[in-house]
Amino acid sequence: MNYNFSEKVSHLQASAIREILKFTSDPEVISLAAGNPAPEAFPVEDVKRISQEIFMEDPILALQYNISEGYAPLRALLKEKLEKKGEFDPERDDLIITSGAQQANALITKVLCDPGDILCCEAPSFIGSLNAFKSYNVELRGITLCEDGVDLVELEEALITGRVKLIYLIPNFQNPTGRTTSLEKRKGVYELAKKYGAVILEDNPYGDLRFEGEPVPSIKSMDKDGIVAYSRTFSKVLAPGIRVGYISAPKEIINKMVICKQVDDVHTNIWAQVLAYRFLTECDMDKHIEGLQKIYKHKCGLMIDSIEKNFSGSISYIKPQGGLFIWCTLPEDCDMMSFCSRAVQEYKVAVVPGSAFMISESDMTSSFRLNFSTPSDDQLIAGCEKLGRLSKEMFGD
Repeated sequence: MNYNFSEKVSHLQASAIREILKFTSDPEVISLAAGNPAPEAFPVEDVKRISQEIFMEDPILALQYNISEGYAPLRALLKEKLEKKGEFDPERDDLIITSGAQQANALITKVLCDPGDILCCEAPSFIGSLNAFKSYNVELRGITLCEDGVDLVELEEALITGRVKLIYLIPNFQNPTGRTTSLEKRKGVYELAKKYGAVILEDNPYGDLRFEGEPVPSIKSMDKDGIVAYSRTFSKVLAPGIRVGYISAPKEIINKMVICKQVDDVHTNIWAQVLAYRFLTECDMDKHIEGLQKIYKHKCGLMIDSIEKNFSGSISYIKPQGGLFIWCTLPEDCDMMSFCSRAVQEYKVAVVPGSAFMISESDMTSSFRLNFSTPSDDQLIAGCEKLGRLSKEMFGD
C-alpha cells in the first residue's frame, strides 16, 4: 500500500549520519560520538533512596495523574531559584515542567510558529532541536556562529524581513561547538529581538557544567520586555532518563504551551518530578554540581592533551570552558565525511560529522564533534590516539 504522509513529516528523512553512527553498536568501536553524561556522574544511591521513600510514603502520588503544568512543589521551587538570579518575573512569567528540554523547545515552536515563518538559529546547532523545528515546517535560517556568538549583522538581515518569530540560541558551551556567547553579543541579540518583535528561545542545558572562566549573565536575566523564553533541564545535572525539563516564559506563552502539552502527553512523569524536587530539597545540589564540574574538567583536559599529543597540526579545535563537547576542524579542502567514515570503519572510532548539525546536511563544513563525557579515560585516550594516526595519514604531521 502507498501511504500519503502528512506535510509535517513527509519532508523528514533519516540522516545519512546514521550510516556512520550505526557502527557504534560494534563492541570494538570506541564512541566519541555520544552526548551522554559520564556514568560516574549519576547520583545512583540518592536516586535509589529517594525513590524508595516516595513509594513507601506516598505511592499514589507517583502513580496517579497530575496536572499538566507540573508537580506544584517543584514548579514553585524552580520559580524561586530562577527569581533569585533575575531569571523569573512573577508578575509576568510562568513555568511549565516538560519531558526534557526537547519537548519545551518543540512546544514553544508549535505555539508561536506557523508553516513558512522564519526561525533563526546558530549555524551549526543542536540536531535534536533542528529536527523539532523542521517538523513544524518553519523556514530555518542559520546565522553564522562566530567565536563570541552569532553574527549580529546576519541576524538583523534576517529580522528585517519581518517574518522571524523565534531566535534559538544555546549561549553556554553550545552543542556542538562548545562556544560561549559573550555578554556583548547576548545584549546585542536581545536588542535586535526587541527592535524587530521576535521571541528569543534561550536553551541552557549545560550552564551548570562550567569548569573554567566566569559565568556570563543569561539573556533571560536581561528581559524587561517579555521576549525571552528560558529552557532548562535536569538531564545533564541529575539524569537524562528521568526526562524532566522546564521552561519559563511570559504567562501568555506558557498558557498556550500547557494546552499543547495536554494533547502531547497530559503531563510529565510525576515520579520523576517528585524525585527531582526531593533531590533539590534533601541533597546538597551545589556539592553535586561541583562534583560534575570536577569530572568534566578532568575529562576535557584529558581529551585536549590527547589531541595536542596525537592529532595532525592541520586540525584545529575549540577549547570549551564547560559542557561536554569539543569541535574539531579539518583543512578546508579535505573530505570530512571520508575522514569520519574511515575513522569508524578502519580505526574503530566514532565521531559525529559536522554536517549533522548544519541547517541542511548539504551545507558545507569541514568540522566534526568529539564528546569527552561518555567514554572512560582509557577509551578517550585510545580513541584520540587512533584518530591521530588517521589524521597524520591523511594530512601529515
